[in-house]
Amino acid sequence: FRQKEGHSLVPQGYIEDGINLGTWLNAQRQQKKKGKLEQGYEKRLEDMGVVWDVLSEQWEKNYRLLVKFRQKEGHSLVPHRYIEDGIKLGRWLATLGTQQRKGNLDRSLQERLEDVGVV
Repeated sequence: FRQKEGHSLVPQGYIEDGINLGTWLNAQRQQKKKGKLEQGYEKRLEDMGVVWDVLSEQWEKNYRLLVKFRQKEGHSLVPHRYIEDGIKLGRWLATLGTQQRKGNLDRSLQERLEDVGVV
């Protein structure tokens, strides 16, 4: 998968040679989270670029795109339908705004957004 796609973010339903690789990788993530993944396996997976916290990785990727947008446009007022590198950046920011209004956005994430001009 990594050789073909250039990354190790295997989609949940991805099947390779009859094996559901996405489900298997998710099971490895769960084992690591529980502290039950053998260290040798963990190291081998890390060496292949496996991301353990996919949601955090996605947040960071979106944040980098936001910083790129701000550098290019001079502001962080991303249009709702704006898409960058296949990511619905405007929708992502709208979702974060909703989380913030409901008090569900982690303060450290909120501060990082404020640092790039998102209020």
